[in-house]
Amino acid sequence: MTIMKVAATSNPRAVAGAVANTVREAQHADLQAIGPKAVNQAIKAIAIARGYVASNGIDLICVPIFVEVEIDGSPRSAIKFMIEPR
Repeated sequence: MTIMKVAATSNPRAVAGAVANTVREAQHADLQAIGPKAVNQAIKAIAIARGYVASNGIDLICVPIFVEVEIDGSPRSAIKFMIEPR
């Protein structure tokens, strides 16, 4: 499973479409965000994606966890959002 990376400049509707399609096909999607603006965009995308899949009778749940990632050789904290149907 590929982790979708969300940036501060990501379009929440585009990310939501990717999440909705991934959940429909694979029953699971992972988003990763570093920084408050990226986390904000990720949360907006998850809320929008819930609306996209609701017409298919799918109710999404999201489990946020902290993960350590390495960027340019230094460790950083990120938030990973595990999304799946309820």
